[in-house]
Amino acid sequence: MNVKLPLTDGERKNLRRHKLKIDEIPEVPSEKLASILNEPLKRAKTLVALAEFQSVPSIGPRMAESLLDLGYFSLNELKGQDGGELADKLEILYGFWVDPCVEDVLRLAVHYAENRNSEKQWWDFKESRKTYRAKFGYLKTRPKKPAMKQDNTQKCSFFYNNTPKITQFQIGLLS
Repeated sequence: MNVKLPLTDGERKNLRRHKLKIDEIPEVPSEKLASILNEPLKRAKTLVALAEFQSVPSIGPRMAESLLDLGYFSLNELKGQDGGELADKLEILYGFWVDPCVEDVLRLAVHYAENRNSEKQWWDFKESRKTYRAKFGYLKTRPKKPAMKQDNTQKCSFFYNNTPKITQFQIGLLS
């Protein structure tokens, strides 16, 4: 696991002082991490969530932030959710269409929450997304702006380069 967290220098020092590796953070109770870092519980919960989400194959720091933006703080909270509905909510939250592979990653996150030993990757959910969208389509309230370049090329990285400047996740870090 290669977890990347937005840690301050002081937080890094406190982790070293307690001999806690970043990859071990998902296993640490938030209350204990708050004590180790000498930070508020909300900050510790955010860091634990970011680390836990990045334990899922194909989920990096930005997708982990998107899950926080959707209001989730653990994989357990994703159990029983629908990846398509999560993608719809993310589009409404951000105000533009997300790339189809983002929906596939959200489907993977839900699947992984329910099947922790799964070796599936995001591309394994491409067909289920296509089937879902053929059956249900998109919300009538879907934002009008697509998140793709003018030449209609679709790239996952384009989604990440066009997320809002300040997300709910970042606002949480400031408070």
